[in-house]
Amino acid sequence: MIGLNRSILSHRLRSHRLALLTGLVLILSGVAAETNAQPLSVRVDRWLELRNISGTVDFLQSGQWSRAQVGQRLDAVGDGVRTGAGSLARLAVDTEVGFVSVSENSSLRITEFYTTPRGGKVTELDVTRGQARVFVRPFTNPDSSLEIRTPAGVNGVRGTNFGIAIQPSGRSSLVVEEGRVVSAAQGVSVPVNAGFQNFTIPGEPPSDPVPITEDPRLSILRLERQRRDGVSVAVLEGSTPPVNLLVIGDETQEIDSDGNFILELPLPAGRRIEATVVTPLGTTQVYELVVP
Repeated sequence: MIGLNRSILSHRLRSHRLALLTGLVLILSGVAAETNAQPLSVRVDRWLELRNISGTVDFLQSGQWSRAQVGQRLDAVGDGVRTGAGSLARLAVDTEVGFVSVSENSSLRITEFYTTPRGGKVTELDVTRGQARVFVRPFTNPDSSLEIRTPAGVNGVRGTNFGIAIQPSGRSSLVVEEGRVVSAAQGVSVPVNAGFQNFTIPGEPPSDPVPITEDPRLSILRLERQRRDGVSVAVLEGSTPPVNLLVIGDETQEIDSDGNFILELPLPAGRRIEATVVTPLGTTQVYELVVP
């Protein structure tokens, strides 16, 4: 009788052990599935610090805009900066890994900002309009990455010197001066090496790279005064390399994929129009145009 009870007790203990092990396996499997679904992050101070500002620069933090000041830090997803006409901002990336320069009429926000368990720094910035220049030294940690998102696609880097420019339509131009950038959109990735440039139109894959032009030239084909409903306007027709931005007054004007444009503008006092050409690398040329 005693031997029978011991046998039953031993069987019950084995059953309880099996149930405990099965539960532990299920728990660990759930943790593994959750880990695979979302990358783990470590709470480490991350920031982008405003080192230089010029003109009108606004600072976004906790959903509130305010006038920017040197030394302020963007340190959370959603934080950002925007610049007005004739303005610029220069931000330092934490640990001095690099800098991001934002030119006039531009907007930048943080969309990803965390540190991986192995110490990698993951940074994703959204540039919705304007021009930005990025200087980033090569990453030593394989988990580190920096991506610049535009309305047309994503530009991923691990150490390089490049610039982007975004038309009002969302078409984005990429120019790589040093290193390598992978331009991706619509499931297609295109490597762009040093000395090359390409562009991406929203809804289309990136174009093939071509050699850098870096030319702020503005060619005027027609500049004349006309009447529209009894109001005098200036008609401006011309071209600039298609990767460039054309800024007149406080607004960036749309140019087509060949760099051509035809604009009707209010006739300014003195009949003088100031046109600014900005390349993706930030080279700026100002033109004073006089309407006949």
